[in-house]
Amino acid sequence: MLEEVERWLARRSWSAADRPLAALAAAKQGTQVSVVLPALNEAATVGRIVSVIRRELMSGPAPLVDELVVIDSGSTDRTGDVAAAAGARVVHRDDILPRLPAVPGKGEVLWRSLLVTSGDIVCFVDADLKDFSADFVSGIVGPLLTEPDVMFVKAMYDRPLGDEPGQGGRVTELVARPLLNLHWPLLAGFVQPLGGEYAVRRSLLEQLPFPVGYGVELGLLVDALHTVGLDALGQVDVGVRRHRHQDGQALGRMAAAIYRTAQLRLSRGHLVRPVLTQFERGEGGFEPRTHAVDTEERPPMREIAEYEAGRAA
Repeated sequence: MLEEVERWLARRSWSAADRPLAALAAAKQGTQVSVVLPALNEAATVGRIVSVIRRELMSGPAPLVDELVVIDSGSTDRTGDVAAAAGARVVHRDDILPRLPAVPGKGEVLWRSLLVTSGDIVCFVDADLKDFSADFVSGIVGPLLTEPDVMFVKAMYDRPLGDEPGQGGRVTELVARPLLNLHWPLLAGFVQPLGGEYAVRRSLLEQLPFPVGYGVELGLLVDALHTVGLDALGQVDVGVRRHRHQDGQALGRMAAAIYRTAQLRLSRGHLVRPVLTQFERGEGGFEPRTHAVDTEERPPMREIAEYEAGRAA
């Protein structure tokens, strides 16, 4: 590991316990905090996440979170109803910036969320978390309230796979970590570079392009490094993350999108053939299934006229 990264680990890695809620409330001083949950068919978990945030971070005389928005990206279950009943503001992806048709993908939802939130700090949290703790929010928001030169904070945690500790995050270990160590070694100190829980100053987010699909976490991290430098990035230990795991083929599609995101940033070139073929056993043997790889990216939000007009209003 580079000496610069070792110094960064000592300086910019914290635990959620380092900043109690009372200290964060005192440091907030008018800073507005928005929490965004991108959600697709997460009725089983989204309600509890919203309830915990409402109860522990939005109540009392000095709430830490000012705005809680669930962006429904086309759920076919009761995700929206459950989230609203628990106290979130629910916005459908397709109702945001309707002049620009939405495409499927997590990054698309995160990008559009900037148009319907107002916080100076935007905190993204995945909606499939089990055993959710308020530390997932307060932990990563904390450094942005107490360290003026920190711009982007990711959560770090253990990721068990079933009963096996530390076996989650397979795409991280097989794809993202090798890519980062080889091509962006300054980011080698991030424990969970693909984690969906991170808090960012809006002033930085609105400068960054957003890959529309699964490459969004790697893309934002790499682009943030180039935009504000390593010392403006940090990470916070929030304990253990349990969530719904993807099957192997879904992980393959995720890995392809992440590789494509990295490739664009390495060369700004084009894939010869941006598709991925996988195989499933059918009645006649192994049958190919071909999937498009996410290649589209949304521009920095400050280039969107409606966003600029809304911020100026």
